[in-house]
Amino acid sequence: MNLFGVMEVSGSALQAERIRAEVVAANMANAETTRTVDGGPYQRQQVVFASTASEQSFAGQLLGQSGQPDQQIGGVRVAAVESDKTTPLRRYDPGHPDADKDGYVSYPDINPLTEMVDLMGATRAYGLNSSAVQAEKGMLSVSLDILK
Repeated sequence: MNLFGVMEVSGSALQAERIRAEVVAANMANAETTRTVDGGPYQRQQVVFASTASEQSFAGQLLGQSGQPDQQIGGVRVAAVESDKTTPLRRYDPGHPDADKDGYVSYPDINPLTEMVDLMGATRAYGLNSSAVQAEKGMLSVSLDILK
């Protein structure tokens, strides 16, 4: 892998983690949303990552058995943003406009602690990939200084 390949991998990870953080923020913002356009309570969203590398096995990539001299390892991409299919929480609140005939309201099953842990993970991964890009910029700069 060349030096610019490392930057591409880190760049793809930065983009994927940004999307992950946005999805977590949307989950937290809609934790009390009882009615959406579809008619039910908000469904928690989850990001699914996938590799952008070829269909070669992990061991083959690790050992460099691709048969190609300078194969790109690839990066990460957002494969999908899926809805969590857990059943909504039911709370007794007869004065709520979305209450059923028994006085229960369906709320999204979103745990703020889980969302904060997901947000911290996305933030840390984003920061680490940003540090990798900065380190590579430093290596490129030193390489150019050597050529002078």
